[in-house]
Order: sequence, then C-alpha cells, then structure tokens
Amino acid sequence: MTDDDIQLIGRLADAAGAAIRPFFRARFTIETKADASPVTQADRAAETAIRAILEQERPQDGIIGEEYGVTREEAPRQWVIDPIDGTRAFLAGRPLFGTLIALLEEDRPVLGVIDQPISGERWLGAKGRPTLFNGAPVKTRACATLAAGHMATTGPYLFAPEDQPAFDRLRGEMRDTIWGGDCYNYALVASGHVDLVVESWLKLYDFAALVPVVEGAGGRMTDWQGQPLDRHSDGRVIAAGDPALIEQAVTVLAS
Repeated sequence: MTDDDIQLIGRLADAAGAAIRPFFRARFTIETKADASPVTQADRAAETAIRAILEQERPQDGIIGEEYGVTREEAPRQWVIDPIDGTRAFLAGRPLFGTLIALLEEDRPVLGVIDQPISGERWLGAKGRPTLFNGAPVKTRACATLAAGHMATTGPYLFAPEDQPAFDRLRGEMRDTIWGGDCYNYALVASGHVDLVVESWLKLYDFAALVPVVEGAGGRMTDWQGQPLDRHSDGRVIAAGDPALIEQAVTVLAS
C-alpha cells in the first residue's frame, strides 16, 4: 500500500458516489439476484465506474466485485468492491447504505473506505495509520464489558440458522441491540458511537473495507473464533470498538 493507493481509493469513492446519487429516491430498474438479494442500476453503474479507473491506473491488480465478479484472481494485490452495501436501505430512500472499497495485500485488508455519498460522510482506514472521518482522526470508545455495550446488526433474518442461537445468547448479554444499518454500523463503531457489531453470512466484499477502518480507529475485527479476517474467512464477523470485548463475545458465541 502506498500514498498513491490512498489517493486513488478516494477518487474511486468519488466516482462511485457520482454514479449513485442520480438514482437515489428516483425511479430505476430493480432486479433480484440468485440469492434473493436486490440489485439496481445504481449498483452496476457504481461498480462500472470504479472498475474503469482501476483498469486504467492499476491494470496489474486484481478486482473482486459484487456485481461483476473476479478479474486477475491470482494478482498479489486485489481491490474489493461492494458498490452499494445496504441495497435495501438504498431502495427505501434511507441514507444508511455505503460504498465499500478495499485493497488486499497477501489476502489481508490493508486499505478501506466506507463512503456515504448522500450525506457526504467518508471513513478512510489504512494499515498503520489513524482512521479519518472526512479528513479528521476518529477513535472508538472504551467499553470494557458486554453488559455496558450497545450492539448493532443489520437484521435477525441475516444469520445462518445454525448461528442464530449463538447470536441470541450474545444479545442477551448486551445492554442494548440496534437493528439495521449495514456497513454504517461499522463506521459508527470507528467513530465511537456503537460498541459491537456481530454478523454472519457476509461475503468478502461485505467486510474487507471495514477492517482497516475499525482497526485504525482503535478497535478490532475478527471472525467468531477471534481470528483475523482475510480473503478466506467464513463470513462470521465481530467488530468491537474496545478490543476487550472480542474475547468476551467469542466466549459467549461459542458457549
């Protein structure tokens, strides 16, 4: 990862936002993918815009995108794209979705952006550097116990059936649970407003960009076994603002 990569990811987010905004709260085509999730013209326009820049400026790098698949799968560096994370929120006219872009090196996320193109909010995380929110550093907040923590997750129906009992146990340990939010919840962890996010069934493009953002703000992200997230993780994800919560959450999930 270089300073040029950091500048580039900002321009990628700018291009995606310019493609998305004309569709927000407008009429457009909606399709349903094989996994029953919705996809829109906006998703495809945003990923197309990102890919066009990458093909011109990083033709040696691979690309993993939600809408258009994998290009140069064996490249040592991979750009991971979720053009609209939270498509249902986008369809409902709720500005709680985001564009997620990440850079993987040796299969690990080293650079990520969460961009909300309607509100103009952007979180940028780079390995070894502080996370920036609209250019200013942000920090997670201290929360040493689950009982004091506020947990967020997109929805109870988004857990694999075998994972639901474990999540319900963890929910019972928390002070409060907030529903909805998709990638926006992880941004709120980075900014110190939410303490924990727990989800399953995520794909690489759902979580890769989140890792540098959360960890650069002082938090930690792992799988449900407490292991670091990488290209081969199984989609069960924990994000904690206070790293002390990770071990506690892992224990409850596994109990």
